[in-house]
Amino acid sequence: MAADNKSVNTPSRASSQPVSAPKIHTGDYGLRGEILSPMETLAQSVSTIAPTSTPAATIPLVAALAGNGTWLAYFLATIAILLVAWCVSRFAKYSASPGSLYTYASMILPPWMGAVAAWSLLLAYVATASSVIGGFYNFANLLAVHFAGREFSTVALALLVTGASIWTAWRDVKISARLMLWIEAVSLLVILAVVVPVLIRHGMHWDSDQIHLSGMTGSGLRLGLVLAMFSFVGFESATTLGAEARNPLKTIPRAVLQSAIIAGGFFIISSYAEVVGFHMAGQDLGTSLAPMHVLAGVAGAPVLGVLIDLGAAVSLFAGTLGCITAAARVLLLMAHHGLAHDGFRETHKVNDTPTRALLATGIAAVLPVAILAYRGSNGLDVYGWMGSLATYGFIVTYALVCAALPRYLRNHGVYRPGAQIIPWLAFLAMLAALAGNLYPVPEGPYGKMPYIYLAYLGAGMLWFLVQGRSRNESQSNT
Repeated sequence: MAADNKSVNTPSRASSQPVSAPKIHTGDYGLRGEILSPMETLAQSVSTIAPTSTPAATIPLVAALAGNGTWLAYFLATIAILLVAWCVSRFAKYSASPGSLYTYASMILPPWMGAVAAWSLLLAYVATASSVIGGFYNFANLLAVHFAGREFSTVALALLVTGASIWTAWRDVKISARLMLWIEAVSLLVILAVVVPVLIRHGMHWDSDQIHLSGMTGSGLRLGLVLAMFSFVGFESATTLGAEARNPLKTIPRAVLQSAIIAGGFFIISSYAEVVGFHMAGQDLGTSLAPMHVLAGVAGAPVLGVLIDLGAAVSLFAGTLGCITAAARVLLLMAHHGLAHDGFRETHKVNDTPTRALLATGIAAVLPVAILAYRGSNGLDVYGWMGSLATYGFIVTYALVCAALPRYLRNHGVYRPGAQIIPWLAFLAMLAALAGNLYPVPEGPYGKMPYIYLAYLGAGMLWFLVQGRSRNESQSNT
């Protein structure tokens, strides 16, 4: 790592001496220090998850596979994510920096594994931004057809939401955090305004088909579980605000756990209610093109269907903003550590935001979406394809962080027996999720995503090797 890395004050990899009550500094990366409140920090993770998009776009995809076991897929996904969230929160209790999970892995694992975590996490945030950009232009055009009677250019919509996100993230991280907080709060309330009446109309009894998992198959549940996990990715992105959150060693661990719990509860209730609502409507959730409109009709408030489309579009804008904000900070720290070009270390002199990193990650996110949109790809297809690509990056990074945790806690003198069990359970859960993505081999564009991820990772590791050799040569010459 570069000599100017001051993000953490931790024992070296070779150290075996316990450290009690370590005082850890966030360092100075040109970012504005400790300005975000606990709620604003939580908003970063919640907005990156973009929970409002899940009932409208992801739950129907899970239902097409898991059927009456959709709620179970989300319940199991919640448990797996909570295991990972516990591991991430333990790291965040002792370390704060803009590098997020990459920093956690690199402190313990060999340098090449740290580089894998860095490049995987960067791809994960950028590809998630691409995914939600695709979702945004889908819902924006649904609204355009409803209000204007025609669709707008999908390329223009993609560029618009990306440009607005870059500008907001560049202007002030506090403004963007508050904006994301209000957007997600209002969007979630609109969804609940449909979900709760559906459950009330169903009556105070369980849906027997769902409780008995009627028609569900093991393979359908497994594949549905993998898709359900994509709904959670980004729950840890509050860790990228380590230099900007107020009292980060307390605020960030809480935000990570809270975002996972909030999202999990919301997804389980929403998935159960959606399947109930479609049973009442006599329709198939897995094939519905407008699921929230059907649910709004069942709830007796059809107008809420349009409001949910509006909430989904605005939530996806918040998701784009959250992903670009997180990706830029990971790229910033990678530049400080020699894993990316030095130019990405630059921050704005007035706004204290990573200007070049924001531009780079924003362009990287919108470019594939603009190409796919120009070629006529449906927004929800783009949402699924790019989300699948992002999942590989997240799962690999989560697994590496979980594997590194036991040794990290030993180094800090806070190791407990449970610290051995939980990380390995989380690690195995991530391996199972990765296997579920790879076998059976997905059809169509989804089957190409593992190869795209591996090609990207190979390029990143090549840069790591070249930069390492250059540093060694310069050191030998001096």
